[in-house]
Amino acid sequence: MADNQNNEDRTLRVVDEEGNEKDFEIVLTFKSDQTGKSYVVYKEPGDSDEVFAASYDENDTDGGALVPIESDEEWDIIEEVLNTFMEEDENPQ
Repeated sequence: MADNQNNEDRTLRVVDEEGNEKDFEIVLTFKSDQTGKSYVVYKEPGDSDEVFAASYDENDTDGGALVPIESDEEWDIIEEVLNTFMEEDENPQ
């Protein structure tokens, strides 16, 4: 279910409401079969444990605008995928 991309550029530039740009580290990306949407989970560079998530249009040639997650169902899906990813990362086989 998780499609952790192994490309070299693992940075996501986010522009806030005031037009300020900030770079984040991409933790993982995946597409949910349940919602049909693509998601990105990202965090501030470094050892930060706080993660952020958004959906995006993977077919958008400009990289796609991030869309806030608004439903509990989507948050549950993201949390499940992230927990699975973190377990696999801690216990590689």
